[in-house]
Amino acid sequence: MAINEQTILQVLQTAVQHGASDIHLATGQPPAFRMQEGLTPLQMEPFSAEDMILFCQSMVEDPADREKVPQMKDFDGSFEVKNLARFRFNIYRQQKTMSTVLRVIRLHVPTVDELNVPQVLKKIALYPRGLILVTGATGSGKSSTLAAMVNEVNHYRGAHVVTIEDPVEFVHQSKVSRISQREIGSDTLDFARAMKSALRQDPDVILVGEMRDVETMDIALKAAETGHTVFSTVHTTDAIKTIGRLVAMYPAAEQNMVRLRLSDNLKSTISQRIVNRSDTSGKIVLMEIMVSNVSIQKCIADPIKTGEMNTFIEQGREGLGSQTFDQHLNDLYMAGILDFDTAMSVATNPADFERNATFGTTQEKEGAPGSDIQQAKEIQMETNIGITADSGPLRKKTA
Repeated sequence: MAINEQTILQVLQTAVQHGASDIHLATGQPPAFRMQEGLTPLQMEPFSAEDMILFCQSMVEDPADREKVPQMKDFDGSFEVKNLARFRFNIYRQQKTMSTVLRVIRLHVPTVDELNVPQVLKKIALYPRGLILVTGATGSGKSSTLAAMVNEVNHYRGAHVVTIEDPVEFVHQSKVSRISQREIGSDTLDFARAMKSALRQDPDVILVGEMRDVETMDIALKAAETGHTVFSTVHTTDAIKTIGRLVAMYPAAEQNMVRLRLSDNLKSTISQRIVNRSDTSGKIVLMEIMVSNVSIQKCIADPIKTGEMNTFIEQGREGLGSQTFDQHLNDLYMAGILDFDTAMSVATNPADFERNATFGTTQEKEGAPGSDIQQAKEIQMETNIGITADSGPLRKKTA
């Protein structure tokens, strides 16, 4: 088929209208959307090699790069269609032919309430200093969670927020905070260089898209040590594995010192998985939330004690708002958001989950006032009617 600008726009509009998370394009195949049930091909003719070149050229903004599209083997970028959405894309070659995948990013910056995630994230977002990491596999919603937390800062803290992203995804409009968003390639050369520069830009909050190397990690730790709040992501599945990944970045001779630095400066890890809801169509985020205290600090500093961290995460739920995956899973199951089979399939410890689900307290089973289960139900109901953040004398919210 021969595509034109109208065809390209129709593909993008259809993806947004149908709630697709990703668009897959490949030479010799029709476009496909990633929907809840998996990849779904469109009823269109396959894209030719020429169609793929035209589509990819339409996404690349820099004229010099656009000319190189026919020879590109790997290329990352992003673009925005006014009043529709932003799109993050990767162009790649396979079997000597061109392919690309686009991630759909809504123009609206989400809030913690809209994501239907635990309310403690609002408190964590406003920590005045320290390292805060959002972790999880690709596609687990890390970018949305980070965006919601920066949005919280933007509405309630008079701060300078510097973001360093590859590429920029959600675009924030300055509210109470002033937001500076820098993209690797177009605004700065690399993460490490941008991090060094950020420390000279009078920042209060720094967001670095990903901890990719030891140099970036080291600068992030130094920023946290000098009184800044630093947000970032790591491709790990839980708090224990996150500690292991960060420490392993460093030479063996430096790892004990790195553990001590992390124990002082790592304030929270938010690890997430995406699971299919059972009560309605759609997905929900399952979260482990580690909030640091003296016991957690000891677990980080001492490799022998790191494996005990889940116990302290579980015990910190009432006072700190921390939670294990299985605690959150039990809440969602008892609230009817997940069914038993789905919950068992994603439980960290299925035997413990089954026992808690079967022999949970009477208060949990009945959803008594003040119980975690009742709170989960109330949060879900409030979110559905658009509840706003709690406003106090020090929490000034803008429109």
